[in-house]
Amino acid sequence: MTFLDKYNLEFKNKDLINIALTHSSYSNEHGGENYERLEFLGDAVLQIIMSEYLYKNTSFLEGKMSKIRASYVCEQALRVYSEDLGLIPYIKVGHGQQKDISDNIIADIFESTLGAIYLEFGLAKVKEIVYDICIPYIKSGHVFLGDYKSLLQEYTQTFKNTLDYEIVKESGPAHNKSFEVVVKIDDVIYGKGKGKSKKQAEQNAAYDAYLKIAK
Repeated sequence: MTFLDKYNLEFKNKDLINIALTHSSYSNEHGGENYERLEFLGDAVLQIIMSEYLYKNTSFLEGKMSKIRASYVCEQALRVYSEDLGLIPYIKVGHGQQKDISDNIIADIFESTLGAIYLEFGLAKVKEIVYDICIPYIKSGHVFLGDYKSLLQEYTQTFKNTLDYEIVKESGPAHNKSFEVVVKIDDVIYGKGKGKSKKQAEQNAAYDAYLKIAK
């Protein structure tokens, strides 16, 4: 595995890295463990490394640090990290998923691999990889789309706010429509977004709102 050579990772427990790359659909067909427990661990390790970086390298308040961290550990971000690390060719899935491995699985694999590396080599080695793969995206201000509708919903539920999306403009022919959406929190407009679909416009509006409220 190329990524193991790059970071000088020689697993004594080779089962560990194999489990990290094994989806439940594969283990259901062939037996053995899947990556879910390692993903749980890797998620926590990634969160602490990201949190430490933001704490030491910014002066942002807790809310804004949480917002930034969430945007760099979303599914889209994790999927990119997994690809950057070179994990995709080694993912083991069941027969029915071999032609179309979902972004969710690819994202999960990044975290499960970090979990395996943490158990075998410790936090310092995971930190080395995260600083090489993930942190440059923060430094460059790269924007991952993320599921900002879910993030915004979680935020508003915390404070028991109402949340509504409203299409304010629809234009273009039937085969090439565009939409403009506003998102309201307690009937106050917090974000606006445009897109080629209602879903995309709502996501962009949620992203606009989320940037404003998480300060």
